[in-house]
Amino acid sequence: MPTTADAIAIRPIGPDDDIEAVTALLHRSYAVLGDMGLNYTAVDQSVETTRQRLMHGMGLAAVDGDDRIVGTITFYPAGHTGGSPWLERPEVAHFGQLAVEPALQRRGIGSRLIDAAEDKARAVGARELALDTAEPAKHLIELYERRGYRFIEYAQWRGKRYRSVIMSKSL
Repeated sequence: MPTTADAIAIRPIGPDDDIEAVTALLHRSYAVLGDMGLNYTAVDQSVETTRQRLMHGMGLAAVDGDDRIVGTITFYPAGHTGGSPWLERPEVAHFGQLAVEPALQRRGIGSRLIDAAEDKARAVGARELALDTAEPAKHLIELYERRGYRFIEYAQWRGKRYRSVIMSKSL
């Protein structure tokens, strides 16, 4: 797969997109985290869970030249997120369910998806864009720090075997 970030288009996930394929992509992308013992929802979520998460936010797809979805992210505007004091602030948008086809990781596709989420946050007037990730996923925390995200607080989500780190970036 010679796909590079430059050959990728970012577009909204639409009603004609295959949500089963998006769910399978999430499973493949999050498998390494599941192997670390981290029970992220995306490790094994149902198609219905994917559908519900997309309905509460805006799904974006990274698509290759054949319009095959090779990455995804879900953006949630302020007011559509919660669970921690920071995420409930009216100026804070949030993103989650960031996934890139494992064979295409480290080619800038995830960065393009995060850029798109940051652009959406600015477009809706958010002053901050937040995310949460597992505290033991040090490689992800470092990645987000390199992008300008900073530690805000911890959260313990129901059913998770790990503590989450809430990070945020000023826009």
